[in-house]
Amino acid sequence: MIQSTLNRNYRRLTTPRSAALAGILFALLFATSLTLLRISIPAGLSTDTTWLTTDRNYITFALGLTPFAGITYLWFIGVVRDRLGEYEDRFIASVFYGSSLLFLAMVFVSMAIMGSMVAAYRLNPEIEANGQVIYFGRALIIQLNNVYAVRMAGVTMMSLATIWLRTGLGPRWLTFLSFALALAMLLVINFSLWVTLIYPAWVMLISLFILWMRYKHPERQLTASE
Repeated sequence: MIQSTLNRNYRRLTTPRSAALAGILFALLFATSLTLLRISIPAGLSTDTTWLTTDRNYITFALGLTPFAGITYLWFIGVVRDRLGEYEDRFIASVFYGSSLLFLAMVFVSMAIMGSMVAAYRLNPEIEANGQVIYFGRALIIQLNNVYAVRMAGVTMMSLATIWLRTGLGPRWLTFLSFALALAMLLVINFSLWVTLIYPAWVMLISLFILWMRYKHPERQLTASE
């Protein structure tokens, strides 16, 4: 048995080309979830709780999309790491992965809070009379998404752009565009959910670029930009 194990041919795992579609799926799922939440929940903070009744189905559907968006986001991170390969810098890569996971964790926490408010209202409709509880929950969600998660997304964008700039693995126009969008997300303070849509749009752009490079150069995984 030991000899047969030694003679067995093992194959090295490789990332399938279709894995780059994960970023596109994340962008579509996450953007759809954010859009549904934005059109269902009033823009400004208030003690109004009527949206828990009128738009509860949209909110529930949006919350249901979030876990799948998170799964595809993890695949996207893996695709980016696969593309970096041996050019990966441990320091900057650690910042990239750390900020990416923090972004996802904060999104999950904020969505869990939203789901808790919907579930609490479903079990006890009288909670609508206590608008302060709903006000606090919404304020907490806004802080998590538009202050912390958005800035972690900006750090992710800036760290990947830095790796591209130092290695030449990405085109200059995409590198500097990533820097510009990252600075906007790090410095601009805006409590609108629409600001968060910048990140899935960027992920989709990166994923489309990776797909294009893989189908244009199927014989190689890494291509330094000219």
